[in-house]
Amino acid sequence: MVTDKTAEMLRRAEAGILAYLNEARDAGRIDEQLYRTAVANTTPNLKLWLEDPNIDRISSRLKEGVFRAVEGERWEDLVNAYRQNLRFGTGGIRGMMAFDRDSIVQMFDEGIDVPILKGPNTINEIVFLKTSVGVAQFGKDQHPAFERIVIGYDSRVRGQDFARMIAELFLAYGYTVYFFDEPCPYPEVTFAIPHLKADVGILISASHNDYRYNGYKLSSANGSQFDPKERNEMYNDYIATATTDGIKLMSFADAPQDKLSFLGGAEPVEGFDYGGREGNLIDIHAKHQAHVKTFLLTPDLAERQAASDDPLEIAYCAFHGAGRKAVPRLLHDVGLTRVRAIHHNGLNDLNGLFPSFKSDPGEEQQPDPGDPRAAEIAVNAFKAEYGEAAWDEIDLLIGTDPDADRCGVVVKVPEDQRDVYGGKDYYLMPSDDLWTLLIWYRLFREIEHYGAVRKPEEKFITLSHTTSESLVRLVRKYGIGAVKTWVGFAALSAATRDVWEGKQKLIASLHEGRNDRYVDLCHPFVCTAYDLDDRRSFNIGAMEQSNGFSLLGGPPPDNRSLGVGGHVRDKDGTFAAFLVAEIAAWAKEQGASLIDLLDRHVYLDPDIGLFMTFYEPDPLDGEYPGIEGDRIKLAILRRALALFQLALAGDLEIGGLPVKSATIYRTGKYDSIYPATWHFQFPDEGIRFYFDDEKLNHLTIRPSGTGNSLRFHIQLHTVPAADGLVAAKKALKERGTALMDALREVLKAPRR
Repeated sequence: MVTDKTAEMLRRAEAGILAYLNEARDAGRIDEQLYRTAVANTTPNLKLWLEDPNIDRISSRLKEGVFRAVEGERWEDLVNAYRQNLRFGTGGIRGMMAFDRDSIVQMFDEGIDVPILKGPNTINEIVFLKTSVGVAQFGKDQHPAFERIVIGYDSRVRGQDFARMIAELFLAYGYTVYFFDEPCPYPEVTFAIPHLKADVGILISASHNDYRYNGYKLSSANGSQFDPKERNEMYNDYIATATTDGIKLMSFADAPQDKLSFLGGAEPVEGFDYGGREGNLIDIHAKHQAHVKTFLLTPDLAERQAASDDPLEIAYCAFHGAGRKAVPRLLHDVGLTRVRAIHHNGLNDLNGLFPSFKSDPGEEQQPDPGDPRAAEIAVNAFKAEYGEAAWDEIDLLIGTDPDADRCGVVVKVPEDQRDVYGGKDYYLMPSDDLWTLLIWYRLFREIEHYGAVRKPEEKFITLSHTTSESLVRLVRKYGIGAVKTWVGFAALSAATRDVWEGKQKLIASLHEGRNDRYVDLCHPFVCTAYDLDDRRSFNIGAMEQSNGFSLLGGPPPDNRSLGVGGHVRDKDGTFAAFLVAEIAAWAKEQGASLIDLLDRHVYLDPDIGLFMTFYEPDPLDGEYPGIEGDRIKLAILRRALALFQLALAGDLEIGGLPVKSATIYRTGKYDSIYPATWHFQFPDEGIRFYFDDEKLNHLTIRPSGTGNSLRFHIQLHTVPAADGLVAAKKALKERGTALMDALREVLKAPRR
């Protein structure tokens, strides 16, 4: 029944929303298409939610939060909450829980059911539960039907509460639920799914985004993200059509004994409510830990470290996230016991408000271990906690993001190179360099042990097209193949699976005949390939520029398992931390640092040379907000497309460098959001501008499909002489910085 108050609020909201949209369009803050879509959707969606009889049953104070927004005349926020459903991306959904800090703090203090503004375009209990209805029903319609699900959460605000509610829904749908007993690394979810022979996994997390965000990460039975075909079917036929009528819950207390188990360590977590089922606790930490240890190349590392007069000294920063126990535990288990966790300002606490990071409007910094500003926060916090003298003892600082699937590494800079790195004694090593070093090390140790790389004709790597070309040059030197994919670990995993399934010739043919002009529609997850034939079957590394790494191994025994000799089929920051720490320990025994290894064995190798990569998001933090942010992003993108036309005409310079050629990468994966027309086709994988004929020096503008942001990537290359390496580094760094500044100027993309 619709109350008089609800009817009055809807009348006021409709008038206020229309007035705001008219004013925003007339002032040029939104374009005509955005205006029409918002007019068509906002009030009907608001009406649907306010008149839904199930809303009060599920979220008793939701209407109160909407009414407060109407009474406060927050028309722009109401438009942004109701103009569309949250966009479903490659791995699930992600978005803001609220648009202002006070609302997030209120949820942090009081719980999920707080009277803040919620709608279909914000993360809240209704959106999570409707999504879960769709996933649950999709699973029940499969052959065979899904029966088991793994559910985890990280340190996001009220993450455990959201996860528990979702688990109660799957229990009500008859699923067997495996529920983590504390915030967990995403890699433990992706490991637990195939280990427990589950059918699907969910992690409540927004990865490295700022405190306002949360999300719903979906994983398939083998721990990878769902393939595009399955994902599209799940969303279009189930999630998009789900209603609140399908929301039913079964409490943990009412669940049958054999339908609910918990995942954690050897002992129950103090303060967690197991509902008397402590006997159903599975030590998944130990299982994951034992699996990771099989990749160690120095089996006597513990003995070496114990006997060393100068063992490896590690600082570790969890950035308020779930790696806080997992990473030190892994390192300690192989003898790397000199690990100093950073506690200053709560950096080792599970706090989804991320108090160590700026949260002023427009400066909502992200706990991203690949961001130099995050590295600076960690270094300064270490010094504040342990002192300057202790910092001098540290060999490297490892950081992981809130769900611990990304790893960043801060290394010490040799004194003669500090001028290259802004005069500091430390440097956040780009993941491009980190992964190149990691692959080099594993090949070098193989050569050291066996005299040569074993069966190189069977090996290959997968990397995203924005990841450094140094990796391709490195592996090809040793007869190893490479597959470049589009951005995201879903593409890396899918391309690797295709190689396992013998589709090498198809993949290798994808780029044949491709020119550097306009590409109408690319393969959904493969960009190009090198030295790929039907002998390739063992993946020795899957990596992306955004600090993600795994090692996928050989063909799995079935489609529900990890690759043979491989790790999880999504990125794992705890695994990467473990592998990099081993390299650092080995290097220290040789009297070298990680930068020394890169200099000697990569940069000064004439077959590889010096590659430097540069990356910046736009805006630097978060996204351009709301419907007005949509216009900003699309306006910048249209300017980029205009630059592409100038490049084709041979009439474009960026930062004083002539553009020799350009290409557009488009797969069409976001055409449902940005429909292709004769004058605009969304370049979802970016626009690339080449500064040389060899295509080693280039700049890429890549838009997000599900958020109002863009990504800027630059790669520069030279082959330096040994006595000119430092000068070459400095020159490329200055050129890359100037190029990034020039790009922002020609695009008029403000540096926020």
